[in-house]
Amino acid sequence: MINGLLLGGLYALFGLGLALVFGVMRVVNLAHGEFIVLGAYAGFFLVGWFSAVPVWAMLIPVVLIGYAFGWLLQATLLNRAVRSGNVLTPLMLTFGLSVLLRNGMVELFGADSRAVDAGALGSASMELFGLSVGVYPVLMLLLALALFASLQWVLQHTEFGRTVRATADFPDVVRLMGVKPERVFCQVMGLAAAFAMGAGYLLAQRTLFTPFSGVERMLVAFEVVIIGGLGSFWGAVAGGLVLGVAQLFGQRFDSNAGSLYAHLLFLVTLMLRPKGLAGGRA
Repeated sequence: MINGLLLGGLYALFGLGLALVFGVMRVVNLAHGEFIVLGAYAGFFLVGWFSAVPVWAMLIPVVLIGYAFGWLLQATLLNRAVRSGNVLTPLMLTFGLSVLLRNGMVELFGADSRAVDAGALGSASMELFGLSVGVYPVLMLLLALALFASLQWVLQHTEFGRTVRATADFPDVVRLMGVKPERVFCQVMGLAAAFAMGAGYLLAQRTLFTPFSGVERMLVAFEVVIIGGLGSFWGAVAGGLVLGVAQLFGQRFDSNAGSLYAHLLFLVTLMLRPKGLAGGRA
């Protein structure tokens, strides 16, 4: 149960950017998994180049790189697809982008598995309910909760948040107020890419990754968002935790199951609660 919750915190981070982009732009970013893997590679090379800097501190430049990448991608490419008014256009564009990024990473970095050594912090443990639990997974879960809470507060209590919510609901009306929806979309995609690449860097410190890892991460992020409820941030948290627990319990009782029971939970949720645990967009 504890390991499932700790894994679910990372899964929730996978879904945060996807939920944000859908909630504001009504776009399902099929390249989201490749964003996660790009974050893993960015962190891997930064740690190698700046070995004197603590591994945990490299999360900051990875997130900043992610924001710049997402902002530029939205400004130069995705805004044109969103303006088309056809929901299939951004869907197909991000699908093509995912294929391009995946093959580009294979060409640049090769197909070998890599990982980031988290150092002493990665091997540290603590006692929790009489069990020995890794410190780093606990910190990841706390970071996930802090990011979700911060994003929720920003969207609900700041001028930027009000602008984002108004743009999500009435993109044509906000133009009359002097707001450019395209600029808001750039900021939102920048945040989504920053969250995705940050989650990818954290993932690289827990498991091996390759350029092909994005497909599986995209599937996890999609399931997290659907189980939680499209556009609901706290629903994504719940979806990530539930998915992590289902996967670990499934592996406990059937070591060959892998993620089977997590995927079954996704299908059951679709049948029983099509709008997710949160009941829709919050």
